[in-house]
Amino acid sequence: MIMSFFDQFLSPSFLGIPLIALAITLPWLTFPTPTNRWLNNRLMALQGWFINRFIYQLMQPINFAGHKWAMLFTALMLFLITINLLGLLPYTFTPTTQLSLNMALALPLWLTTVLIGVLNRPTIALSHFLPEGTPTPLVPILIIIETISLFIRPLALGVRLTANLTAGHLLMQLIATAAFVLITIMPTVALLTSIILFLLTTLEVAVAMIQAYVFVLLLSLYLQENV
Repeated sequence: MIMSFFDQFLSPSFLGIPLIALAITLPWLTFPTPTNRWLNNRLMALQGWFINRFIYQLMQPINFAGHKWAMLFTALMLFLITINLLGLLPYTFTPTTQLSLNMALALPLWLTTVLIGVLNRPTIALSHFLPEGTPTPLVPILIIIETISLFIRPLALGVRLTANLTAGHLLMQLIATAAFVLITIMPTVALLTSIILFLLTTLEVAVAMIQAYVFVLLLSLYLQENV
């Protein structure tokens, strides 16, 4: 029995074993397996078109040195979209509502982009902390502000994804509870509430895909600054 609306975000467990690893692994089984046939089916053709357009839009502003990240960004994008969409199904769990998982994805990737910039172009990487032509009295203040801005990036990545998905799921449960309570008291209001719930569910499908894209897009922007 759910004692609180936030209980839906607890990691499920069976016999004391957390099932979040299973929730992360199973979405990969939904991806179609490539074949050696000359003609692919419609699902494979749609997937290929989506990946090609996504890589083109993501890698177009980045120079050739950063194109090696294309496979990683594509895999991360498909992984996040699949997890977010499967989390909208009944009796499922969305791992990306956990800040620990999102930070585990954001922190290493952000740190890698920073290290690439420091190792390959240290002068340009350090120049981001102090814009050219800064007045001397503002130098220490700007350095502190830019340093805080740099280290808050992975936190912003993880918190943005967690907050958007958590807020959407919580709002859907609140409206669904209201419709269930009102169905015997005020059927007309319950019907209107159900229509709002349907529209919100459609919006959440869009949010699940958009937030995955935004997560990868921001990582590509961080990479663009350092390659």
